[in-house]
Amino acid sequence: MLREIERIRNFIRETCGARGIVIGVSGGIDSALAAALAAGAVGGEKVLGLTLPSAVTPQEDIEDAAALCRAFGITHRVTDIGPVIDAYRHMEGFEDAPYLVGNLMARTRMAVLYYHANQRGALVCGTSNKSEYLLGYCTKHGDNAADLQPILHLYKTDVYALSRTLGIPKTILSKEPSAGLWPGQRDEDEIGLPYREIDRALIALERKGWEASTPAEEWVLALVRQNAHKRLPAPSLLTGTPGTP
Repeated sequence: MLREIERIRNFIRETCGARGIVIGVSGGIDSALAAALAAGAVGGEKVLGLTLPSAVTPQEDIEDAAALCRAFGITHRVTDIGPVIDAYRHMEGFEDAPYLVGNLMARTRMAVLYYHANQRGALVCGTSNKSEYLLGYCTKHGDNAADLQPILHLYKTDVYALSRTLGIPKTILSKEPSAGLWPGQRDEDEIGLPYREIDRALIALERKGWEASTPAEEWVLALVRQNAHKRLPAPSLLTGTPGTP
């Protein structure tokens, strides 16, 4: 574990150089690990952790994000995106569906992160893990946008293992994974399987050349194929890149 932590820190150092890092710190496990690794790589004083709550964000998430930043010496700010989301509600044809507003929140948060990165001459650090990347469990131009992705090669179960080694606060480690996009939202409920089963299926599928042999593998493979467009650049006549709009 310690060797992998140092490998990721070196990757961050080499990618960032002398530039700072801006990262969204949600109070969840993925952003906690990515932020802690960034602080260990370049120093907490060069990392700006932004918590961007909305009306549906639990207070404990904000408190956990603040505690994480204190623990690793990261500069922390909280900016409520609720007024921005409310402004969108005045658009003609606006539909207040949870998944539509949830994606809008994810993209708004990324816009705020890039504003601060642009202002500081810094890079936006992503917080996506391999499990969610392969499943397409992310928002295009939202949480999957970044200048560097230091934990993208880690399965969700690896994220927990490295987080324990790094000393991520127990309140974050014990929390049910949630994107926090609507009240009561839980990642595993939305995906349909626990992360431990998801990772087991993904590892088996990669080993077998993406041929499913169990119901869990079939379920996971269907999601991987259905959301392949999220892993591909936009198709164009310039690149000829295949993809699904």
